[in-house]
This record gives sequence, C-alpha cells and structure tokens, in this order.
Amino acid sequence: MNIETILFLAAGACLGGFVNGLAGFGTALFVLGFWLQVLTPLQAVAVTVAVALATGVQGMWIVRHDIMNNPKRLARFLLPSLVGIPLGIWALQWIEAELLKLVVAGLLLVYGTFFLLRRKLPNFDRPTPIVDGSIGLVAGVLGGLAGLSGALPAMWCALRGWPKGETRAVLQPFNFVVLAITFVVLVSQGAYTRTTIMAFSVALAVAYPASLFGIWVFRRLTDIQFRWLLIGLMFVSGAGLMLQIVFDS
Repeated sequence: MNIETILFLAAGACLGGFVNGLAGFGTALFVLGFWLQVLTPLQAVAVTVAVALATGVQGMWIVRHDIMNNPKRLARFLLPSLVGIPLGIWALQWIEAELLKLVVAGLLLVYGTFFLLRRKLPNFDRPTPIVDGSIGLVAGVLGGLAGLSGALPAMWCALRGWPKGETRAVLQPFNFVVLAITFVVLVSQGAYTRTTIMAFSVALAVAYPASLFGIWVFRRLTDIQFRWLLIGLMFVSGAGLMLQIVFDS
C-alpha cells in the first residue's frame, strides 16, 4: 500500500467518521469520493461498510432509549429495506465507479440546494407509512449498492420536525442493520481480501477518534441546528464529489 492510498484512505475516514458520529449515518457520502480514487468500487464499498459498522456502535448506545420509545416507526423503514439490500448488492457487481459517484453527487446536490434556498423547513406531522416504507426500500438498495442506506431516510427525517434524538433513533439503527446485512453478504462473497482488510485497518485508525468527536458535537446541537446541519453536510459533500468528477473527466 503506497503513501497516496494511505492519504486518500485517511482523508475520507476523517470526514466519514466525524459525520457518522455526528448524525448516525453518512460514512459513505463522504468517504467514497476519496476511496474510489484508490480502490475498486467493490473494495471501496466493502471498506465503507466495515468502517461504518465499527464507528456506529457507540452511536447506537447513545440513542438506545429513543429507539425503544417508538420501535414501530423504525420498523416502517427497516422491514422494506430487507427486500432492497440484495438488489443493491447484485447491482454492485456491474456498476462503474464514475457512474456511482455521479448518482450520489446528483442526489445530494438536488436535495441540499432545494432546502438551502428555502427560508424555513417544512414539517410533515401526519403519519406517512407508505412513504416511510418506500424510502426504506430504496435506501436498502442504495445500502447494498454503495453503503448509502442513510441518505434518503436522512432527507425525509429532516422534513418531519422530529427532535434530534428521535431522528437519530431512526437513522442510526436503520443504517446499522442494513449495513450489517450487507457486510455479511459481502463476507460470503469474498469481498474482504488482504487489500480490503489492510485498507480497513488504516481507515478505522482515523475514523474511530473522528466519530467520537462527532458524537461530542452532536450532544451540543439544538434540534434546529441539527436539521440544518444535515442538509448543509449533504450539499457540501455533493458539491465536492461533483467537482472531483469534473476534474477527473
């Protein structure tokens, strides 16, 4: 493993670990732009999934009480995702790195731009089980495809006006379970070779302390600050990824 690979792994791990600690999801949103420069799509996703799981355990502990307060809400997202995960893993065998980055960047930019231009966030207070389940299904596909299971639920949760603890009580366990299933499937397919294990070791050494700092910041944010921060992070990550695509082409 050369120095360039180590630097790309460390840079992505620092951002991804911090965001995962802060929001309970988002590792893939920030690391893939770096790691796809030095790893194949399958290797990058395999390392992303493993790092997200390793840095997400402490976040699960933080929201354990919020999870138990409303398990049905979580189930509406989680159960449909179980159908989408194998579809995403199947697609991972065929997708190209540039196309994967383009899809992710476009998704983040459209969402972030729309809400950054609004003066205030809307609130959907009524129950929306069909929408919740549909988002869970597509998020499962994205989780199996690229470890991106948290992106769509985060977008939807930001519109619901839930307190930050309740929002994270959906995002954190949803993301964790989807990625855990994806991890098991990837292991069974032999995705964790010597190269991916070495890359994981380097990335985790940086991502874990960064995630602890993200948790520290999370505890000091108000609910409104947390919602706007989620949107801002998505816009910044989408813009950065799009710039990389432009410069690489």
